[in-house]
Amino acid sequence: MTVVGPFGLILRDQALEADVRAALAAVEEGLTEATKSDVPFITEAAQHLVRAGGKRFRPLLVALASHLGDPNAPGVVPSAVVVELTHLATLYHDDVMDEADVRRGVPSANANWDNSVAVLTGDFLFARASHILADLGPEAVRIQAQAFERLVTGQILETAGPRDGQDPVEHYLDVLAGKTGSLVAVSCRFGAMMAGADEAVVDTLTQYGERLGTAFQLSDDVLDIASDSHESGKTPGTDLREGIPTLPVLHLRARAAASGDPRDRELCELLDGDLTDDARHTEALRRLRLHPALEQARRDTIRYAEEARATLAPLPEGPAKAALEALCDAVVHRAG
Repeated sequence: MTVVGPFGLILRDQALEADVRAALAAVEEGLTEATKSDVPFITEAAQHLVRAGGKRFRPLLVALASHLGDPNAPGVVPSAVVVELTHLATLYHDDVMDEADVRRGVPSANANWDNSVAVLTGDFLFARASHILADLGPEAVRIQAQAFERLVTGQILETAGPRDGQDPVEHYLDVLAGKTGSLVAVSCRFGAMMAGADEAVVDTLTQYGERLGTAFQLSDDVLDIASDSHESGKTPGTDLREGIPTLPVLHLRARAAASGDPRDRELCELLDGDLTDDARHTEALRRLRLHPALEQARRDTIRYAEEARATLAPLPEGPAKAALEALCDAVVHRAG
């Protein structure tokens, strides 16, 4: 048994583990090659986050899903490179929108250079992803275009905020389905599709990815509050300090509005204040960690992970299905 991929996933089948490791190594080579330019500065900026590492969650899903067909099919690794390049490109853009200073333990591109360089580098990565995608056929291009539309729609919805009368939690889950679920779903879809799996298998894995992607992001929300470590790749309380409304905070606000509990209102007022002040930030974290809203967010994470697991039921038993089920456990464990 060897730990492979994000948050301690253990693959219990040696042949599967060897194949997945080989696929992820090939993806790393593909990412390095795809981020090279004749202009040295572009190469430096484009490889900035590639070299910083990351979970490679999406390429891992491509590799695992491919084992429901022929994992050695020629489109598997390139499609994994495409989804990771797309993900990386969104990080460059997200950091500009969020005015983030750190990403994956290194200065963000916008902090290292400036916003214009970060945005243009993200565009460069999108262009390279599209170049690789073109060789995978028109169906792959269409699928990626639809996912990218959903991803951007999710970002716009987040920026615009809930409609009048819309439940903020419902709005937030819609945002996550677009921003995160869409590309995770495509990762599973590409893996199975490029491997020549049956259409029913491809559809099953797409549904699985959609739900797992949401669970994955919700676990990040929980970790931002609950973790004392750097498990999420960010300093705990980063979203809180930046005023980003995550699920535990949304649940707190809903409880405060419904119950009128003065302690809940007081905590909401604390969150609405200046959390760049270290003392206020520490107090807000402490109180949120003790609040039922955090446990409610954990339960939501578990629910989406269990829904993801349930979608796998029609798949044939075997190492690949077992690994995909184990990912559901891994996502829940990191939020536990």
